[in-house]
Amino acid sequence: MPLTIRDLEPADLDVAAGLLLEDARQRQAANPTLWTLAAKARDKITATISAALGQDNPPFRQKWLLAEADGEAIGITHTILLPVPPIYAGAFGRPGLIMEDCFLRDDAPDGTLQTLFEAAEADLIEAGARILLGSSVPGGVWEQAYAAPDYDPLTLYFAKTGLRSPQELQDVRPANAADVPAIVASSAENRQILFDLNAFWKPHPDADARFGAWMEKSLTLPDRDMFVSEVGDTVTGYAISQPATPLHFPPPHDISAIGVIDDYYHSDLADPERLQNDGGAAASLLQPAEAALQARGNTAALVVCPAAWLSKIAILKDAGYENAITWFKKRQV
Repeated sequence: MPLTIRDLEPADLDVAAGLLLEDARQRQAANPTLWTLAAKARDKITATISAALGQDNPPFRQKWLLAEADGEAIGITHTILLPVPPIYAGAFGRPGLIMEDCFLRDDAPDGTLQTLFEAAEADLIEAGARILLGSSVPGGVWEQAYAAPDYDPLTLYFAKTGLRSPQELQDVRPANAADVPAIVASSAENRQILFDLNAFWKPHPDADARFGAWMEKSLTLPDRDMFVSEVGDTVTGYAISQPATPLHFPPPHDISAIGVIDDYYHSDLADPERLQNDGGAAASLLQPAEAALQARGNTAALVVCPAAWLSKIAILKDAGYENAITWFKKRQV
């Protein structure tokens, strides 16, 4: 069957919704709590894509590519130019990300996956991406594409369902404004470790000031909880729990009961190869951040962790977390 790949157009919305809904159902079957389908999921898909296609000046560039065999849609990809967080240098511009919501029908001709994947890469490179990233759930069809020799795991998103309240913790407490300088210093240690693990995370020269300003603002936001770990009067780590965002959850899913622990660092994790002091204090710091999500009605938590940070991975696995999403990075563009 002749295979063609083209840009998605407004007239394709219903077809795209069918493909992406089937994609979402496969994730839901793997983990119904983490990947809950939204009410009127099909309508949510069409509304999201329609809004993106109709924007004259979008906040970030994104595109959907449709694969067709003999005029019938058999696959779809979604790509974006990922905005660079302000604490990172972004020396190579906005990375190109092949999103999680990519799908290929089981009856697609042999070779379609690779052809569609390469088309998505080429689209991002043409858009100016000098770094390519790709997202996949473990065991997903698109994980096969990232198994290529020139892709490596970059970031793991560990998930846990069945959240629970912690035991009484004496060395962890809610953060306050007076803790911001210590949190910034702890974040600087965290950022240096990230950079040492992969130059992708090169800090911005003004990272401390930018992060400090964001921490001050975060303390005023009602949708998150901030904690610090301390020994005596010395802050040894911090954790922030907050709502999930659509960046990691495609439109068909309901993210209202999903929380994220993104900023999480403790001095016990300073050596990415092995835990210090058996990691007990780092584990204790994670518990109230998780419990805060439970108290807000969340049923699952997602924790961000670099793929090369082995000591942090050990803490998360011991706490009952399992990898739910992997972001891969291409070595060269």
